[in-house]
Amino acid sequence: MPIETTVTTVAQADGDAEFLAVPFGPDLAPDVELPVSVPALLAHYEAKGEPGEVVEIPVAAAHGVRRVLLYGTGPAPADLRKAGAALAGRVNGRERLTIVAPSEGDVAELVAGALLGTYTYKLGEPKTTPVHEIVLSGADAAAVARGEAVAKATSDARDLTNTPASIKSPAWLAEQAVALAGEGVEVTVDTELVGFGGIRAVGQGSVNPPCLITMTYAPPGATRHVVLVGKGITFDSGGLSLKPSASMKEMKTDMAGGAAVIAVLSALAAFDVPVKVTGLIACAENSFGGNAQRPSDVITQYGGRTVEVLNTDAEGRLVMADAMAYADRHLDPDVLIDIATLTGAAKVALGTGFGALYATDDALAAGLLASAARSGDRLWRMPLIDDYRTALDSDVADLANVDKKGGLGAGSVQAALFLQEFTGGRPWAHLDIAGPARNEKGSTGFGVRLLLDWLSSSA
Repeated sequence: MPIETTVTTVAQADGDAEFLAVPFGPDLAPDVELPVSVPALLAHYEAKGEPGEVVEIPVAAAHGVRRVLLYGTGPAPADLRKAGAALAGRVNGRERLTIVAPSEGDVAELVAGALLGTYTYKLGEPKTTPVHEIVLSGADAAAVARGEAVAKATSDARDLTNTPASIKSPAWLAEQAVALAGEGVEVTVDTELVGFGGIRAVGQGSVNPPCLITMTYAPPGATRHVVLVGKGITFDSGGLSLKPSASMKEMKTDMAGGAAVIAVLSALAAFDVPVKVTGLIACAENSFGGNAQRPSDVITQYGGRTVEVLNTDAEGRLVMADAMAYADRHLDPDVLIDIATLTGAAKVALGTGFGALYATDDALAAGLLASAARSGDRLWRMPLIDDYRTALDSDVADLANVDKKGGLGAGSVQAALFLQEFTGGRPWAHLDIAGPARNEKGSTGFGVRLLLDWLSSSA
């Protein structure tokens, strides 16, 4: 659900604030009177002042009792995000939390962590409500606004991804892209899909027609063009290559990459990104029925290449290939980046803590890895092994969508090699986020902070 907590800034904290959060340190705040010294409090609570650690101290106030929250943090972005989330979680349902900004680090990270720490998704009335207002004392207003923008974009991606498939069709996702697009972003939706053989084939078994969403952000004076391609499979049953029931339960989230692209495009104006960015979200519902594509069908992708579909559950690469080939032929990007919950193999290799990064350009890979470290959306670079490409050879088409013999393994590498065929040789990066895109609580919004950081810093 949209984040309901508001953020304001003040020059100096209200001495009577019911909840006043102050960072650990020798210079707490001159107007804060604690019952005992800070070292004694730390010793009593066996606290170390580490990031995310909060010690609550009741103190006398003019109108009763207020609570001082001593919080641990550090200069690193991850430290600040952890501190913000811990503080917001400590005051759920309260009216206001006043935070004295730390002296080190980017306060935008603390704000983003605090706001995302209030995030919940529940249809109907939530069991708990977040703190209504967070007041930042002594913080730069521009940094606070940047933190709010990051949190909103990440929250938007989470909302889109968490929405049940009974609501979320390709048409619904297109409507949300239009609704979320901010100033300076143009949105078009292609439902005819002439030439898009991959998107059409994946979506033909569903009563909900597929589509291609295009979002364009073109600020005046932009000299570079980046295309972001997102997988928008609104539900993935596996098609006729049906998934096991346990694997299908979280497949409403198979459009997490597309949600990230929508959220990023919607937030670019808030970051004054001076780069032209086009987002392509290839949307379909992978279902089964009398009209569904069959294993062994041959389809024609955008641009004319033919693909033998040996497994209908390897559908993400088919819709992504169409969008990437379209971008190469018509949009002339300087850089092409795709993001998708593409393979279970990536999750097997890296778990839920890292997304898999494949790239044909070392400088592009280095930039994305640096943004991953700053944003907390961690990536691990994986190899594009040319020797493995022959596993995708087909006897009847230009290539197959999976290893015909099935003995090679390295499913995430094979999927990346398949997509590489449609890049036109342009600088390209592929983010397989099947592991970190979701956890036991639902969507994480993985990729939003990463791409916003990269687009801002690479400009």
